[in-house]
Amino acid sequence: MARAGSGSSGRKGGASLWPWLGWALVIFLLDQLTKTLILGYYRLGDATPVTSFFNIVRAHNTGAAFSLLADAGGWQRWLFTAIGLAAAAFIIWQLRQHPGQKLFAFSLASILGGAIGNVVDRLQHGYVVDFLDFHWSFLAGVFHRGHFPAFNIADAAITVGAACLILDELLRVKKAA
Repeated sequence: MARAGSGSSGRKGGASLWPWLGWALVIFLLDQLTKTLILGYYRLGDATPVTSFFNIVRAHNTGAAFSLLADAGGWQRWLFTAIGLAAAAFIIWQLRQHPGQKLFAFSLASILGGAIGNVVDRLQHGYVVDFLDFHWSFLAGVFHRGHFPAFNIADAAITVGAACLILDELLRVKKAA
């Protein structure tokens, strides 16, 4: 996938892949550290209120986003692991092609770090450890008692990466117009 305005390879000024892999590693390590702390100090279902709208909890997600396929019987563990590994390989290939496109590469590296963090959970535990629980009464019509589904650092990095990827594309299209 050649990206407009970047030449055939997307490399600008000899930009390197390594800083982006370093960012992905930082996300991965932070994700795994926080999950290790949760597993060490909380039992499944434990919660600590932090503010009126935020709790630290211990939750296990055998599904994907919003617990998609969580009750599928176990095969989903391998499906989501395979998807995560395939996404990681594709992202590394894209990072090699476009290391000089900073917002694009930041987006992909953020998604990469999060994806690998969740893949490690699936391989190690059979589920993803979630612990960030935000809740607001106005969400009660959408989520049980207003609690947004619990998530983790990897999920947050994937979400930020996806939002930045959309922003990058909008800026690229605007620049081309």
